[in-house]
Amino acid sequence: MSNHYTRVAIVLHWLIGLSIIGLLILGLTMEDFPADYRKTAYMIHKSLGLSVLVLSLFRLIWRLTHPVPALPSDMKVWEKFAAHAVHAGLYFLMIALPLTGWALVSSSPRGFPTIWFGLFEWPPLPVLSEIVNKKEVSHSFANIHEILAWIAISLILLHLGAALKHHFITRDGILVRMLPFLKPLSLTKKDM
Repeated sequence: MSNHYTRVAIVLHWLIGLSIIGLLILGLTMEDFPADYRKTAYMIHKSLGLSVLVLSLFRLIWRLTHPVPALPSDMKVWEKFAAHAVHAGLYFLMIALPLTGWALVSSSPRGFPTIWFGLFEWPPLPVLSEIVNKKEVSHSFANIHEILAWIAISLILLHLGAALKHHFITRDGILVRMLPFLKPLSLTKKDM
């Protein structure tokens, strides 16, 4: 088993991760955009979210078919459990957030089509586009989408904090596995 992630896993990690951070920032701010830019912001948000959905499904398949580096053997049991739980939560959210967004748009009474980055129309979810009480269903999906976004922010901060802790405090090389251009920090006698 390799001590590094595959190049595909690394590219997907950063592409999806940076896209999600952009989506969260846009999602929290686009209501405050001037009216002339708000529609464009929503379309970018929807297009990027659907891209994350497709990339995340591919990433999940890649993860299930390619071994990942083992966690350091000297990690405490609770740390390993927390690492696996946060990763599972992030994988769930990488798929659930775009799905709830797609469901929100599909059930919206406004009926604005999603034009993926201005190239083609992304179809609504068939079942949701045909419902009668669209306003109530759309509002429910909006609430779920927002709650999941706040959970995602919390898990991303935990993930980032743990990565920095492993690089600067534990110095066990975990961050280097996802950022191969970094040099691992070695422990000094003072640290031991």
